[in-house]
Amino acid sequence: MKKVKKLLTMAMATVMVTASLVGCGGKTESPSGGDTSKGDKVKVGVCLYKFDDTYISTVRQNLEKLQSENSDKVEFTFYDGKGDQATQNDSIDTLLQKDVDLLLVNLVDTGAAPTVIDKIKAAEKPVVLFNREPSADAIKAYDKAIFVGTNAKEAGVMQGEILSKAWEGNKAAIDKNGDGVLQYVMLKGEPDNPEAVARTQYSVSTLNDKGVKTEELALQVCNWDQALAQNATEAWFSKFGDKIEAVIANNDGMAQGAIAALTAQGYNNGDAAKTIPVIGVDATAAAQDLISKGFMLGSVLQDAEGMAKALYETGMNLAAGKGAVDGTSYKFDDSGVAVRIPYQEYIKK
Repeated sequence: MKKVKKLLTMAMATVMVTASLVGCGGKTESPSGGDTSKGDKVKVGVCLYKFDDTYISTVRQNLEKLQSENSDKVEFTFYDGKGDQATQNDSIDTLLQKDVDLLLVNLVDTGAAPTVIDKIKAAEKPVVLFNREPSADAIKAYDKAIFVGTNAKEAGVMQGEILSKAWEGNKAAIDKNGDGVLQYVMLKGEPDNPEAVARTQYSVSTLNDKGVKTEELALQVCNWDQALAQNATEAWFSKFGDKIEAVIANNDGMAQGAIAALTAQGYNNGDAAKTIPVIGVDATAAAQDLISKGFMLGSVLQDAEGMAKALYETGMNLAAGKGAVDGTSYKFDDSGVAVRIPYQEYIKK
């Protein structure tokens, strides 16, 4: 009988210890995926529209820097959309299966936003869309979705301001045919991309608002690509020659392509008398070098470091179940779902 009691006592003790271990080992997930209040590392899936875009690669580098500085708090995994929305959709599906805590999505096709947001919403994961802006209605359809990006109009306005100042200060050199009209060619990013549309429109309208008459000789969609822009500029130079008085590019990659084409024709190589003003957007390291040498007129700085910081701070808030801008210096614009990163002019110092 004593043996039976002893065995029962041991069995009860074992059950109690086991229950205690299960209670200690159990982990309750927060509604947003990661329980950051308990010090868990937040797992973030970052879907980029393509790795080899110069600006986007710089954002990635800055996110990697933030990860190294906060290695106990966050872990980024990067996915290359390769410029294909179907590829990006597959990456998002993979991330949702891996049960990440947060997604940062740089859409390939902004028109795909409703579909992308719906699948993320079904998984109840927070998402920060960035850089390539979808409609506000698509973002508002999910209370754990926000957008971080620039004001599309602002870059075009600054391009126009930089060009108008150059025209006013050096009109005799720029206005080669002396007709008082700035003849330009336009390198456009994508047909319907909001940033491309706004930069194309407002760069020219700002010139006109500043009193500069303009004439568009040609426009080519080059998908933000340097090689395509170089080919387009080569063709234009063969057709128009030095009738081209300015090249306006939606980004610095295309501006670089234009400069390569002009340099091959003996222009934009340091001789002020044979320089056609070229302006871009992003103020990449390569563009800054060209500007410092006088090969490129200027650019508009799209702050990659500031973008990465905003993604990190708002994203970590969402992953913790907080409001995206709580405790940060950021504010939503009038849409209530978008945080704006300001542009800055970049010209030769």
